[in-house]
Amino acid sequence: MATVYNYSNRKYIVGGIAVCIIIVFLIRLFSLQIMSDDYKKNADSNAFQKKIQYPSRGLIRDRYGRLLVYNEPSYNIMVVMNEQLGIDTLDFCRTLGITREFYIARMKEIKDSKKNPGYSRYTPQVFLSQIPSEECSVFQEKLFRFKGFSVDKRYVRHYTYAQGAHLLGDVGEVSESDLEDDKYYQSGDYIGKLGIERSYEKELRGEKGMQILLRDVHGRIQGHYLDGKYDTKPVPGKNITLGLDMKLQILAERLLEGKKGAIVAIEPKTGQVLCMASAPTYDPRLMVGRDRGKIHKALSKNPNKPLLNRAIMGQYPPGSTFKPTQALIGLQEGIINPTVAFPCHHGFNYKGLHLGCHGHSSPIALIPALGTSCNSYFCWTLYRMFSNRRKYRNVQEAMTVWKDYQVKMGYGYKLGIDLPGEKRGMIPNAEYYDKAYRKHWNGLTVISISIGQGEVTATPLQIANLGATIANRGYFYTPHVVRSIQGGCLASQYLTRRYTGINSIYYNYVAAGMRRAVLSGTCYAANIPGIEVCGKTGTAENRGQDHSVFMGFAPMNNPQIAISVYVENGGWGADYGVPIGALLIEQYINGKLSASSEKKAEVMQHKHISYGVTKSI
Repeated sequence: MATVYNYSNRKYIVGGIAVCIIIVFLIRLFSLQIMSDDYKKNADSNAFQKKIQYPSRGLIRDRYGRLLVYNEPSYNIMVVMNEQLGIDTLDFCRTLGITREFYIARMKEIKDSKKNPGYSRYTPQVFLSQIPSEECSVFQEKLFRFKGFSVDKRYVRHYTYAQGAHLLGDVGEVSESDLEDDKYYQSGDYIGKLGIERSYEKELRGEKGMQILLRDVHGRIQGHYLDGKYDTKPVPGKNITLGLDMKLQILAERLLEGKKGAIVAIEPKTGQVLCMASAPTYDPRLMVGRDRGKIHKALSKNPNKPLLNRAIMGQYPPGSTFKPTQALIGLQEGIINPTVAFPCHHGFNYKGLHLGCHGHSSPIALIPALGTSCNSYFCWTLYRMFSNRRKYRNVQEAMTVWKDYQVKMGYGYKLGIDLPGEKRGMIPNAEYYDKAYRKHWNGLTVISISIGQGEVTATPLQIANLGATIANRGYFYTPHVVRSIQGGCLASQYLTRRYTGINSIYYNYVAAGMRRAVLSGTCYAANIPGIEVCGKTGTAENRGQDHSVFMGFAPMNNPQIAISVYVENGGWGADYGVPIGALLIEQYINGKLSASSEKKAEVMQHKHISYGVTKSI
């Protein structure tokens, strides 16, 4: 029997299908026109061109107004991928002096969202950056042939001097992490990479402006949209003045030639950094232009580590420059007084333990102990403190008190200087030794920390800061490089005194001991006519040749400069540290070197230390 089909509901089925198709079409249309901005971007890109106006970066000057960093015009070649069609790539490559292979690779790189976050085919992308004016002028003559390409005027940094690289830093293209961290930046933008350029990036960079331009159907600019009603002008970056004395900086780097180490000078009454030199170093002018990446790579592979700012990143044993802290703690805690004398028979000798010292009179009191840098005196001071059970319940409590004073004097933690990369150094605590010696230790076990050896390490910045603290008789300002910001002010932390908790009268005894060291002790080479210099040598032991260290300030009763000098493997503190420190103090206070001092500077400049590895750039 034949099957009978009922088609009475067919119209409803067909109608339902049609409605569904229409609904899907409407949803898609809504998605494309309302939810997605692709068509809008396409339309806008045909009608408008949004042109970013880059601000000029802030200038940097030293404390005397010397221009250190300024801007020079440079050019970026930009490309809008959606418009870049039908150009003669061979002619394009010949004009720019690039290969076709490079062209293809660069275009692929631009389109790679992983390498170029935020990529859009409707917005200008950087094809080549930092093109010199001469090369760019040739390209501009042919620009009409290369649809989708444009020239964007930018500025690159120019560094007036070959010195100050670690302090000033440099500027380079933003990285992927920079783009992720701050939405202000787009691919091809520049950002401070190191030094002041990095730490004061937001002040120096300014704010971008924007021009909205009208284009005809051929892509030609017809003027500003609504006569520029919605255009915004760029805001220039703020100019910055440093506490730096560039002449002092130049001399410091000159005296460190052929050596590894660092020099830091601070103005005690403000905490401003007068100079900060690290050796080996490099010329900051090398870090400008299209070859910056190659130069940076070569510097980073250099075994002498010229990119390392040893002034704030080098963590060294402070040696005898640490002894003033021991004296101050002992005086404040009542462990010693200025007249207490300790024996020294070529060193500290007690219960079979011997820690050597050079020959001098014995017994010896505080001021002459500082003048001669007696090891025994400060070993006895620490031992008496750590074994005093009338004042402290146990060695752990004594150690905690000792460490707390050291921290207040600026050791063991970052000081907070306005430069990236500062290290904290090392001041051990009771828990450290409890773990190392299973709680079986005493003052004799750790006696070497009394003279800045053992587990104690510090940065040259921290050593210079101690000099500033003694100069101020018990307080310091957080060291900082920037002196003033145009239209702004420094962070409060750089304007606030930090007290150590030690009575100022005790600092007078330490200052007197450091003055004794200059007049008739280990710092005799720093005895400058007409300047009351106070100093302390350091000979820091390590696995190789000892490090040469100096810490001091001047004048004694009206301090204008505090300084630390650290020369790796330089031997006795008097060999390198003292003469270098004396020359820099004279330069800063007198404004110049005497004829005899200039001869000394010439000798020191050419006095090199062999480190076994030599490579420069």
